[in-house]
Amino acid sequence: MRIALTADPYIPVPPVYYGGIERIVHLLAEQLVSRQHHVTLFAHRDSRVPGAALVPYGVPPHEGFSRRMRELAQIGGALWRRRGDFDVIHSFGRLAALAPVLPLRHLPKVQSYQRTVPWPGVRRAVRLADGSVRFTACSSSMFRGHSEAGNGMWRTIFNGVDLTKYQCTTGPRAASAPLVFLGKVVRMKGVHIAIAIARRAGRRLVIAGNAADAGPDHEYFVQEIQPAIDGDVIQYVGPVDDAQKNTLLGGAAALLFPTMYEEPFGIVMAEAMACGTPVIGPRLGAVPEVVRDGVNGFLCDTVEEGAAAVDRLGEIDRAAVRRDCEARFDASVIVSQYEALYREAVGR
Repeated sequence: MRIALTADPYIPVPPVYYGGIERIVHLLAEQLVSRQHHVTLFAHRDSRVPGAALVPYGVPPHEGFSRRMRELAQIGGALWRRRGDFDVIHSFGRLAALAPVLPLRHLPKVQSYQRTVPWPGVRRAVRLADGSVRFTACSSSMFRGHSEAGNGMWRTIFNGVDLTKYQCTTGPRAASAPLVFLGKVVRMKGVHIAIAIARRAGRRLVIAGNAADAGPDHEYFVQEIQPAIDGDVIQYVGPVDDAQKNTLLGGAAALLFPTMYEEPFGIVMAEAMACGTPVIGPRLGAVPEVVRDGVNGFLCDTVEEGAAAVDRLGEIDRAAVRRDCEARFDASVIVSQYEALYREAVGR
């Protein structure tokens, strides 16, 4: 098939550090190329996917209403001009970017959501597309309970990981093995909760990820996280790349994922599981869909429950954690689901 993939132009595909959506777009594009599909990627100018044609766009520094409108015009205009070149268009960017081609009933469109769904826009898109658009979300929690999603046009396709980048370490974790927090060091990710769990459990904690250098998130880091960092019991190592991530997660007793909001998915959970590392997280958003309590981690809603779960980590079979990841989150599994959706859409 001739497939157009679109991503917002803010971060290259693939990203070097943070960039969950861009990571998934790269994984999908790479796998589709390997399956002999013709892929055209509309994305940041520094994006690189061997075998795929890149159409760069964007108006740096990507800030302000005017620049955002120009970017939407760029991508929308490019899709319109090349509307005859594709069998299906798959957008991971803004739904508005599809506006010029939405009315084309003969051209199947897929809009994938990795973040909050703009339901008013979805309703307008459905009317314009007249049956030619399908929607996916990276967890059922994103559209559960919304009547607009009850029409058969929505499907859950989890985020995936390239398991070849992660080595499963199945040996028992020593009591000295640290707990790990990996993600943006911001309040909504619950970094302070991870610190509280580690302290209550009497375990070391390694915090990895981007910390903001300005604004409320910077204040959070300076006032609530930095004072706890002693370089021994609580460590902060900054951003990590894929190789460092494999080492960090593989050597961890568990990943602490104490999100404070309805997390759409949380790719780091699947990355930890690829290393055989269990996840401890709350019953919020997608976490109960990813974490199977007592199988690949524990669901805990309080600091006390989280600390108690740390004491139960010996009950988890790390090889089983990896097997579960292979069955549900391996890149080939996820891409096959998207591929089936494309064929279904083209067939219609």
